[in-house]
Amino acid sequence: MQGLMMDRQLLISSLIEHGATVYHDREIVSRTTEGPIHRYTLADLRGRSKQLAGALTTLGVKAADRVATLAWNGYRHVELYFGVSGMEAICHTLNPRLHPSQLIYILNHAEDRFLFTDLTFVPLVEAIADQLKTVEGIVVMTDAEHMPDSKLPNLLCYEDLLSAEDDDFEWPDFDENTASSLCYTSGTTGHPKGVLYSHRSSVLHAFCVSLPSVLALSESESFLPVVPMFHANAWGTPYAIPMTGTKLVLPGPGLDGASLTELMREEGVTSTAGVPTVWSGLLDYWREHDTSVPTLKIMIIGGSAVPRSMVEAFDKEFGIEVRQGWGMTEMSPIGAVNMLKPEQRAAPAEERYDIQIRQGRAVYGVEMKIVDAEGNTLPHDGEAFGELKVRGPWVSRSYYREENEAVDDEGWFPTGDVATIDGDGYMQITDRMKDLIKSGGEWISSIELENLAMSHPDVMQAAVIGIPDDKWTERPLLIVKPKPGATPTKEDLLGFFKGKVADWSIPDDVVMVDELPIGGTGKVQKSELRKTYA
Repeated sequence: MQGLMMDRQLLISSLIEHGATVYHDREIVSRTTEGPIHRYTLADLRGRSKQLAGALTTLGVKAADRVATLAWNGYRHVELYFGVSGMEAICHTLNPRLHPSQLIYILNHAEDRFLFTDLTFVPLVEAIADQLKTVEGIVVMTDAEHMPDSKLPNLLCYEDLLSAEDDDFEWPDFDENTASSLCYTSGTTGHPKGVLYSHRSSVLHAFCVSLPSVLALSESESFLPVVPMFHANAWGTPYAIPMTGTKLVLPGPGLDGASLTELMREEGVTSTAGVPTVWSGLLDYWREHDTSVPTLKIMIIGGSAVPRSMVEAFDKEFGIEVRQGWGMTEMSPIGAVNMLKPEQRAAPAEERYDIQIRQGRAVYGVEMKIVDAEGNTLPHDGEAFGELKVRGPWVSRSYYREENEAVDDEGWFPTGDVATIDGDGYMQITDRMKDLIKSGGEWISSIELENLAMSHPDVMQAAVIGIPDDKWTERPLLIVKPKPGATPTKEDLLGFFKGKVADWSIPDDVVMVDELPIGGTGKVQKSELRKTYA
């Protein structure tokens, strides 16, 4: 017997309709590429998203066509999120930090028909345009006054396109499993892979993002996503904004400490999200200029492991709760968030920090397990470690235009991460499968060593890789970018590990570098380091 409930489709257009109706006057504030701060409301967002959908229809865009974006976190980019998906086309966000050859591959693989770009990236588009096989037109996301002097073929002005349309576009109704948006992985091994989200998965993920134990979004909050809208849909947060009526503050290209601090203070930002490298720079800026953001309460940090020293600094010095998040592009991307249990909040600070550096507990909708090399499920005792597998309604089952399923025979997605899960459900990544170091038959976690190194007062960034060793097969090498003006010695850095980890896991050597190779998603490219120091 089935229930007697209405069968209403979960569509992205329903989010903006809800936001514009119930929270019509809630603000969206953006730092623009042209310079000034732009303000409007959720009702304005709906109207302009409908104008955009009308403009795309006029250009001949149809259901399932791919429309690419190359843009910062700004109000026009949000309009593309809703206008493109709402008309049943597919919004394909591009990461401008990727190598041009990867962007060419991705655009051609996706067969995008139109490319929308911010002014910042026009030179990048000019450099690759002649190699794009399916792009029919390039739309610069600005007004006529700021249009660039460019010889790009079929160059269009965003504001001109919208001004030619009314805001009475009727959102179509269709199956909620229809594709809504497309993101590609960073392609650290081989070509990037396309992850094709559905309307259903995106709406369900937006519910998850909004939960008190995740981002705690609501009409009384002001949220600034530093995580890019071109990286896993800004962790799904743009979809959660109209669902909850949260004020949205968008930093545009201003990601330096001064710009972020100014915008956060002026707009009363209460929560934010981004990768550790951004927050490291913000922390240094606050310390150097004796400033902070008094309204900021919650900071979600993900993308790579959060150093314990960062959790401690934001808590002790600025009273900000750090919640570590974990996920993947293939997971829309949120899989786990670390929020302390009530009884843990009363524990001594040092105990709390030990818990907060774990990746967290699975959010509702995501199941997790760890398995050994033979695929046997391992206990959740905080000691056993194995490959982490996940499944859920917003987890990818296969990649775009690939025949093979990405999941195992039981429907679990193998993440490539090695993890432990304790009795309370707290998951901790001990390494990537490919980054584990096996020395003399024992496994060494590069992440554990990196976190310790990052807590050294003279270390800005650190990476640990395994290098070949005739006796032990592999041994760890520590690669350090010191803080400006600091001159740590090899003996000092290696001595810092004493008593904190087993002696046999301490790196044998240290290399000082001016910069570490950073990939398009802000992570250290260990594959490049292994090539350099093999």
